[in-house]
Amino acid sequence: MSLADPQNPLAVFCALAVAHALADFPLQGDYLARQKTRATAGSIEEWIVALTAHSLIHAGAVWLVTGSMILGAAELVLHALIDLGKGERKFGLVTDQILHLSCKAGYAAMLASGMMA
Repeated sequence: MSLADPQNPLAVFCALAVAHALADFPLQGDYLARQKTRATAGSIEEWIVALTAHSLIHAGAVWLVTGSMILGAAELVLHALIDLGKGERKFGLVTDQILHLSCKAGYAAMLASGMMA
């Protein structure tokens, strides 16, 4: 079961975009925002835990919206990699958000095409 009709890719994308905005801003908090970046983390352990926790919040949101644990697992990995790139200053906030929303568009397309059940 998913929150949006998997045959309506626009509805799935919009639901994923809302979930992303919630997970990336109010649900992140100051602690995760600071600790998920290696340069500002208190230690390597805190950095790994914070980046993983933040990515898990996003993975859970994707799983809840789509009903797909596989897409949730993909989000866990992709979100962590994108945030790692931003944290290492490979790109900035706008590129970060475009990459995240591109993943959401891909998930919606995969559901609509029947690639994911």
